[in-house]
Amino acid sequence: MSIPRSEYPRPQFARPDWLCLNGQWQFEIDNGDTGLERGLTGKAKLDGEITVPFCPESPLSGVGNEDFMKAVWYRRDVDIPADWAGRKILLHFQAVDYDATVWVNGKELYRHRGGWTPFTADLSGVAEAGSKATIVVRARDNTRGNQPGGKQSDQYGRYGCMYTRTTGIWQSVWLEPVPEVHLKRARITPDVANRRFTIAQPISNNTPGLVFRATASFDGNQVARAEVAADKDFAPMLDLVIAEADLKLWAAGEGNLYDIKLELVDADGKVVDAVDSYAGMRSVSIDGKAVKINGKNVFQRQVLDQGYYPDGILTAPSEEALIADIELSMAAGFNSARLHQKVFEERFLYHCDRLGYLVWGEFGDWGIDRNNPPVSMVAQWLEELERDYSHPAIVGWCGLNETAEAITDRITPLMDVTRAMYLAAKAMDPTRPVLDSSGYSHFVRECEIYDSHDYEQVPEKFSANQDGLADGDPFLNGSPESPISLPYNGQPYFVSEFGGIWWHAKQSGEGDSWGYGNRPKDIEEFYDRFEKLFNRLLDDPDQFGYCYTQLTDVWQEENGIYYFDRSEKFDMAKIHAIQTREAAIEKLDA
Repeated sequence: MSIPRSEYPRPQFARPDWLCLNGQWQFEIDNGDTGLERGLTGKAKLDGEITVPFCPESPLSGVGNEDFMKAVWYRRDVDIPADWAGRKILLHFQAVDYDATVWVNGKELYRHRGGWTPFTADLSGVAEAGSKATIVVRARDNTRGNQPGGKQSDQYGRYGCMYTRTTGIWQSVWLEPVPEVHLKRARITPDVANRRFTIAQPISNNTPGLVFRATASFDGNQVARAEVAADKDFAPMLDLVIAEADLKLWAAGEGNLYDIKLELVDADGKVVDAVDSYAGMRSVSIDGKAVKINGKNVFQRQVLDQGYYPDGILTAPSEEALIADIELSMAAGFNSARLHQKVFEERFLYHCDRLGYLVWGEFGDWGIDRNNPPVSMVAQWLEELERDYSHPAIVGWCGLNETAEAITDRITPLMDVTRAMYLAAKAMDPTRPVLDSSGYSHFVRECEIYDSHDYEQVPEKFSANQDGLADGDPFLNGSPESPISLPYNGQPYFVSEFGGIWWHAKQSGEGDSWGYGNRPKDIEEFYDRFEKLFNRLLDDPDQFGYCYTQLTDVWQEENGIYYFDRSEKFDMAKIHAIQTREAAIEKLDA
C-alpha cells in the first residue's frame, strides 16, 4: 500500500535519512476525554483505524466523523532502522490540532498546545535504533473553547464562512536520526544591496574545534563558500557573498533559488552533520506608499487562499494538489496570495518559493475570546515565525484578522494582544513589513502597513469608499464619532479583502449558498462588476495591491474564482487580462 503524503515534510532543512510514519494508525474517539483514566496509553489495540495525516472529519481519513470530538487517540508500533545506530532519534509532528500529548513505550515525552505548528519529541532513553517504538498520541480539541482555530465551525454543521472542523493529526508524522551534536533550524536572511546571505546557525551544543561551513550553488555551480568557528557560540553566523556575475534575484514569477549546503565539521575535519537548504535573494522595502520587491514597485495582486479541500479539509490530498492551487491562481493573473486563517504546510511554501509566488503569512486567530485572548496564542505565533522565517516567498506577516473594537481612553485586552502579536513578528523578523490586524481595527501607531476590508458590490459605491485615501481618510468600517482604528499616517495601503462576488452557475443560490451582495443576474454582469472593482484599485496610485476573495468556493461559500473541486467557473483568459494590466503604482517606476 502506498504511503499518503510521503514527501519530505521540511524541504528547506533536509537530511537524507528519515522515515515517514503516515499511513494506517490505530484510532479511537474519546468523547468523554476519559481515555487517560481508562488506560488508553497502555491499551494494546484501539477500537478503530485512521489514515494519517488526514483528520478524522475528512473522507480521506477513512473515519469521516464530522461531529465534535473532545479527544482522539492514536497508536502505532514503529521499527526504528538499525542503521541509525549511534544517533539521536527525533519524532516530528508537523501539526496536531489542538492540545497534544505524546507517549513512547509508555513514557510521556512531550506536550504541545496549538493546531498550526510543528513540534518534536526526542526519543533518547526511551527508544533507539534497531528497537521497536510504540507511539501513542492524545489530541484534545475544544473548538467551542477559547482557542485559535481559523475557520473551523463552532456549530455542528458548516455555516456562513465557517467550515468543517479538523481534529488531531493533520500533517505528516516522521522520524529522523541526528548526531549528538547537530545543526538546528537555520535562519537565512537575504541582503540584496550587499549581495549576500547572512546565516545564523543554532547548534545543539558546542564541542572544541567545531566549524560551521556553508556553500551556495546555483544550477549546480558553486558560487560562494564560507566557514566560521562554531565551538564557543550557541548560534554562529556567517555571510555568503555572491559575486555580481552570479547574482540571480528572486522575484514575482521568477523563483530563482540558491541551493545551500550547511555543514558542521569537527576538529579533525570530519563532517558530523549536514543539511540541504535553499534561499532566494530578495528584498522587501517601503518607499512612500509603495511596497517594493528588489527596489521595484510591484503591485501585489493577491487572492485570498483558505487552503480547504473537499476530501482532505485542511490537508491537501496530494503534493500535486498543493502545486495546482498555485498554478490556478497564477493562471487567473494573481502574483500572490494572502494565506488566510490557516498556517499552510511547508511543502506549500516550498512550491511558492520555487515558482516565485508572493505570499503573506497569517495566523489562524479566529475562535479566540478577544476580551480574554489566550497567552498561548502568542507562543504559537512565534513558532510559526520561527518555522517560516527563511522562505523568500513570504513578503509580509499578519497575526490577526478582522478585529473590531471602538477606541476609547482605556487599553483593552484586544489592544494588548494586537500589540503583542505585532511586536512578536517584528522581534522575530525585522526584514518584512507587518500588518497589525487585517481589516477594521488598527491599534499599533508604528505599524508600517494599513488596510481595509470592503465588500461593497456596487462599483460606484466601492469607488466612493476608497476615494478618501488620497485625503488621508481611508475606508475603515467605522465613523468619526466611534473610530475603530488609529488615524491613518500615510503608510502603504491596500484593500486586503474585496469582491467575493457570489456566483455558481450550477446552483440557484438558494439554501445554504452565499456570497457577498446580490448575485449577478448573468455571467456578463459578473464580468462587468469584476472588472470595475479591479479597475478602481489598479488605477489608484495610493494603493500597493489588493486581495480578492477568494481562490475557490469552500462548501457553501460560493464566491471563488474556481469551484471547490478546482474546476473552472469563468473564462480565465478574461479574468487574467482584467487584472494583469499595469497598475498605477507600477507606472511610477517608469
